[in-house]
Amino acid sequence: MQPTDPSLSTWTAFAGDCRVAGGDLAGMAVAVKAWLDSGNDDGRPILVFNDDSGSQVDFDFSGAVSDVLVRFSSTSHFPEAGETEAVAKRGPGRPKLGVVSREVSLLPRHWAWLQAQPGGLSAALRRLVDEGRTANPPAERRRHTQEAAGRFMWAMAGNLRGFEQASRALYADDRARLSAQMTTWPKDIAAHVEALLDR
Repeated sequence: MQPTDPSLSTWTAFAGDCRVAGGDLAGMAVAVKAWLDSGNDDGRPILVFNDDSGSQVDFDFSGAVSDVLVRFSSTSHFPEAGETEAVAKRGPGRPKLGVVSREVSLLPRHWAWLQAQPGGLSAALRRLVDEGRTANPPAERRRHTQEAAGRFMWAMAGNLRGFEQASRALYADDRARLSAQMTTWPKDIAAHVEALLDR
């Protein structure tokens, strides 16, 4: 399952199609910063992925290592790529708890049932989600890892040969066919897809 706290996640950074670093938040940040400061920066963008979701996230590696770590440790939400502006405009709420408000559309009978539950609407919805997440753990884990690998593949391999066939193999749970389709891909990308599926 995806950790709700970003500090509990693992992260992987790529420069182009080459894996630069991976691990917990601080370890990844320090390793990438060291890689950049050692003269390896050749203009390729550093792309960072949350291994639990497969989503690309925006990181700021400017400044000293201490600046980078302070900036990361003071951030409770790591925006997916392209989400930075929306996060900056976010209004009042409880960001330190990771609470995100979103619209939910339900029929009147659903609202009536939720309102009758102990603890109110939000508590009832959270309980239902938690029950759903634990109802079928092996199938849920498989679906979660497939989705994470799919997001990573879309970001890093969407233009590579065999991507469509690899995607079909991924969601058909056919690892042998997926591996065969990735043989011409850069080795670090293919290896990370496999690693995400083995989590």
